[in-house]
Amino acid sequence: MDVGELAMALDSDRVSSNMSPRELVLRHLSHIPTLGLKPTADDVGTLEQLRELLTDNNVSLIAHYYTNPAIQSLAEESGGIVSDSLEMARFGQRSESQLLIVAGVAFMGETAKIISPNKRVLMPSHDATCSLDIGCPASQFEEFCDNNPDRTVVVYANTSAAVKARADWVVTSSIAVEVIEYLDSQGKKILWAPDRYLGSYVQGKTGADMLLWDGSCVVHEEFKAQGVLNMLNIYPDAAILVHPESPSVVIDLADFVGSTSQLISAAKKMPNPQLIVATDRGILYKMQQAVPNKQLLMAPTAGNGATCSSCGDCPWMAMNTMDRLLDCLTSEKNEVHVDPHIAEKALVAVNRMLDFKK
Repeated sequence: MDVGELAMALDSDRVSSNMSPRELVLRHLSHIPTLGLKPTADDVGTLEQLRELLTDNNVSLIAHYYTNPAIQSLAEESGGIVSDSLEMARFGQRSESQLLIVAGVAFMGETAKIISPNKRVLMPSHDATCSLDIGCPASQFEEFCDNNPDRTVVVYANTSAAVKARADWVVTSSIAVEVIEYLDSQGKKILWAPDRYLGSYVQGKTGADMLLWDGSCVVHEEFKAQGVLNMLNIYPDAAILVHPESPSVVIDLADFVGSTSQLISAAKKMPNPQLIVATDRGILYKMQQAVPNKQLLMAPTAGNGATCSSCGDCPWMAMNTMDRLLDCLTSEKNEVHVDPHIAEKALVAVNRMLDFKK
């Protein structure tokens, strides 16, 4: 199906509006708050204080690509890391620091604690969670698994420690296709959780027999194909980069589909002068570093008439503020604890992820 045919098929994406597609795209772009690809002037004093505290106390700051650009900058400058969830876990494990601060969401802090049980793990906010995590309660997931005992259980990293403890494998989006290909080659039938869009994408790539949990990311689910097509009409030379947690009609438009780290790598390789990016806008900080001469355009998250109240912004990642990070570091609160019995069981599946591709 070409772009024109797909556009005609997307009636469900359309909303009534008197605005032309061009006006809608320009409206969307004008509603995106200034990302701040560099820390703001207001951040400078707090950054200096945080930098000294991290260095003086030998604390490793581990930040996800979707967090505040100022926090990403601080992690880079202080000897920490900015990365996807897989590399965040690996960095925490090999860090010599005995105190880790994970700027991200709850499952990332839990994973750091699971693989580094003798280290203290803190987070700027205890309330920063993930719709995929809370949409897959451990008790319901266990029942789902018990009802399908013949399947190998593979869970996305965006899940609680208790869900990981019930799994055979944990994967991130960067290795999901490869792991499922491997398991499929062993004749395994898969029970997959929680993201149905990523699961469908992996199933399509591998042809594996996969039973999917019905979960989704509140950010990626909102990307709309019609909105992306409208942007492409204005920027016809742009490449479209899409995270596989997005709906299939958006994935079908993509020039490249991949995890956060893979999207940044793809941005460097593509010759296009503009890139339309369908993932959390926090990624633009590192992506712009990688491609300083390219124009990065956030895909709209609410279809034709987007006022873009979210604009590809995870509300829980946004809880990682500079003030909360400073409070966390000075008071050493919001420590992550995982029940040792659960952690021991979860570590089996997590280690399979870490050992699969080093």
